Amino acid sequence: MRRVLFFLFLIFHFYSYSQAQKIKLTEAIKIAQKKSPEYVKAVNTYRSGYWRFRNYQADFLPQLSLQATIPEYSNSIRRIINDEGQDIFVNQNQSVIDAQLRLEQKVPFTGGNFSINSKIDRVDRFGTEKATNYSLIPFSINYFQSSLFYNPYKWQREIEPLRYEESKRTIIENMEDISLTTCRLYFGLLKAQVTLDISKKNLSNQDTLLQITKERFKIGKIAENELLQIELSYLISQNNVTTNTILLKKTSQDLARYLELETESIELEVPEKLENFAITLDKAMEEAKTNRKSVIEFRRRRLEAEKRLAEVKGSNRLEINLRANFGLNRRSDDYATLFQDYDQQQNISLTVGLPIFDWGVTKSRRKMAEADLGLVENDIEQEKQAFQQEIFLHTLNWSSQRDFLSTSEKAQEIALKRYDITKKRYVLGKITITDLNIAQSEKDKAVVSYLNSLEKFWVDYYTLRRLTLYDFKDDKKITIDDIVFD
Repeated sequence: MRRVLFFLFLIFHFYSYSQAQKIKLTEAIKIAQKKSPEYVKAVNTYRSGYWRFRNYQADFLPQLSLQATIPEYSNSIRRIINDEGQDIFVNQNQSVIDAQLRLEQKVPFTGGNFSINSKIDRVDRFGTEKATNYSLIPFSINYFQSSLFYNPYKWQREIEPLRYEESKRTIIENMEDISLTTCRLYFGLLKAQVTLDISKKNLSNQDTLLQITKERFKIGKIAENELLQIELSYLISQNNVTTNTILLKKTSQDLARYLELETESIELEVPEKLENFAITLDKAMEEAKTNRKSVIEFRRRRLEAEKRLAEVKGSNRLEINLRANFGLNRRSDDYATLFQDYDQQQNISLTVGLPIFDWGVTKSRRKMAEADLGLVENDIEQEKQAFQQEIFLHTLNWSSQRDFLSTSEKAQEIALKRYDITKKRYVLGKITITDLNIAQSEKDKAVVSYLNSLEKFWVDYYTLRRLTLYDFKDDKKITIDDIVFD
């Protein structure tokens, strides 16, 4: 009794796990947009762009830092320069403790760096002459600018927001790419399931017809040639079942792996046609120019080329570097008197560099940067034209795709009906096996052709969404808010 119960339990367990998971196309897309490898890659790419933008924003905020040496000890012979400018060797046995507090701020309007420093040092000398010295800089105001003709912060403030906006649109396009990939994998499995079902039904029909044909041959109503032809059709149907079974296994694995499903046993539904809605070329082009990543990318690439040219021009001509400092300092052997009677410290330096003769290096660098800018502008113009042409062709194709689908659907109905009539007439002995095989072949082609048209219908729809980042069905823009991050 226990063995029977155990055996029944195994059957029930196997049966429960062998049940096919039913999935619709829209459900498969939702799963892929949360679990597929491309989703993980898209999210990580977006996060990288997000934190790059956050780093850019934080880089223009005041930066407070503390540096300390606690302590640095040395006991060695070192070479130093004495007051007479001579090199001598001295025995150094001391420890140094210092701390510096620094507040730094980038100045985007000029391209320089502004900072306020505060520093304290203590030096302890050991040996026969022990002593302690202190040095204090309560505050020191500094400004440094590497070039008066090129401001890198100005370009950074123009480019980085574009790069971040580009990353936001990139993830939306990546999600639409996931929809496209899922759609193709979905229809790949759906066609494999339908084709296998057709081949199984054809095999069953061929088996029935083979038995009928054998009986007719026995009573001499048909020639042996017709019997051999139906036997050949039966064998071909067997091979088709085997081939389509393997294809079903592969396509189900592809979809299950992409969706991260726990089972490869998947049952798909034939998607319905979308309700009728019009997509005008003007609307598609307007949304594409407003929403696509490419529009932002074109602007960003042109700015980067202009930045390189500005940098070359700023460094290839007269170079002027500015450094200025103002503050207080104090040195003392007694810590108690360290905070009295401060001495002023100030310095300013203006470094000028002017190339006189460089064998054309300056000119060649500028000309290369100008050529690069021209090349970028030409590439952008070509890509704009290709971009517009792609929108035009897909919009035009969509306007006729619904008609193609309706025609394929009608052709499928006619082919199925014709095959049923032809099959009945063959059973009655009114037509030959050749006519039946032709009707069966046309029926199979019509079913697959309808599925191909339906696949193209949905692929074109998601392609238009991807090209415009616009949901024409719900009449709204596709934004990053529509994406759910784990």
